[in-house]
Amino acid sequence: MVSGFIFYSVPLFGTDVPLIVLWLIGGGLFFTLYLKLLNLRGFAHAWSLLFGKPGTDARGEISQFQALTTAVSGTVGIGNIGGVAVAITMGGPGAAFWLMLAGFLGMATKAAECTLGQRYRQIEGNGEVGGGPMYYLSAGLGERGMPGLGRWLGRFYAASMVVGCLGIGNMFQSNQAAAIINEVSGGLFDGRAWLIGLVLAVLVGAVILGGLKSIAHTAERLVPSMALLYLGLGLLVLLAQYERLPGAISLIFSSAFNLEAGAGGLLGAMIVGFRRAAFSNEAGLGSASIAHSAARTAYPAAEGYVALLEPFIDTVVICSLTALIITTTVYDPALAQESGLDGIELTTRAFVSTFSWSALPLALVAVLFAFSTMLAWSYYGLKSFMFLLGPRATSQTVWSLGFKLMFLAFVVLGASMNLAAVVDLSDALVFVVAIPNLIGLYLLAPVVREEISRYDAARQSAAN
Repeated sequence: MVSGFIFYSVPLFGTDVPLIVLWLIGGGLFFTLYLKLLNLRGFAHAWSLLFGKPGTDARGEISQFQALTTAVSGTVGIGNIGGVAVAITMGGPGAAFWLMLAGFLGMATKAAECTLGQRYRQIEGNGEVGGGPMYYLSAGLGERGMPGLGRWLGRFYAASMVVGCLGIGNMFQSNQAAAIINEVSGGLFDGRAWLIGLVLAVLVGAVILGGLKSIAHTAERLVPSMALLYLGLGLLVLLAQYERLPGAISLIFSSAFNLEAGAGGLLGAMIVGFRRAAFSNEAGLGSASIAHSAARTAYPAAEGYVALLEPFIDTVVICSLTALIITTTVYDPALAQESGLDGIELTTRAFVSTFSWSALPLALVAVLFAFSTMLAWSYYGLKSFMFLLGPRATSQTVWSLGFKLMFLAFVVLGASMNLAAVVDLSDALVFVVAIPNLIGLYLLAPVVREEISRYDAARQSAAN
């Protein structure tokens, strides 16, 4: 039934529209309106929270900045470089516009998820935090008189995340990282990609075996550095192509509303853009709320405000930059018919067409993106796994170590798998977890609004 929902499409104006895409679009639009454009009115306050000091009654394992960078490390991955190229190839330049719009709408969904993650988190005696959709589905729906549904959705979400973390946050990332390293090395690892996977597994293991604080400390240093490196490279390309920039921006906007643009016309561009955005920023999946639940803050909604920055950074900034680079350099409508061209290759071609030396730093950025994503998703999978075990697990430490070792084994496996199989698996597993999560978000929407109102009232009182 779940797989049918994911892959089933309905005909609309001559284009097959996947139900899951409508599901995610609907969630973003609903929370943007229901929370009264929080993605706009809360934007400035979100930045101020990042560098402020939490109250004396704030509890948690990591700072709000560390929570944001940990969650961003899980979303800023290969999809920001290769996925955008795939979207433009399939849906034309107009897909970039819909991708940006999806990022904007996703800001509200992400705020709702992370507010609930904080509201229903559980803090153990040793200070460790358990939170995320599996917690707010089971506890939140239980509060609202639906304990049976809450338990079922919570466990379904956790089980899906355990499997899903091995796809989107592991095998896909290691596969693409290995392909990039092999290409830069001139095919040195042909037939031996597992060696790259083994090195990646050792590096990932050196971080994740230290737990959340180790991941958060790494993320708060790695994420800003790799993002700034990519932004710097991208801006250099745009500066070199500044004469083409106005035409590229015009092409993106005009193609977005052109019935003939891209494969499937307007709806085709829209569907591709929204689908790639969901894969990139994960709004609607609830994954980021697992990290944000551990942040030190006294008000759940304060973390919701911080979380809305993720889709902005990931999609509106980084993905949009990639789209502009491609459209100002190598984009041609014939790309849709070119076989054997994957996303990373097209983006690399765009950079190299301007600066021949850019292939190596771009490869470094891509590998760092993949590495950081694996760090965050190992934590998401672990927390979901431990939720399924429950407090009655005989040895939490042994089970935790066992999961981490299994995750590292899949890093090696993913590096040597066929790319098409990994992409299909990743897409499917991403969208599975959106089903129970958004059901819970709709049912708990009044709780989200209540928490935001309570926090805004406290802010107003403090200001007076």
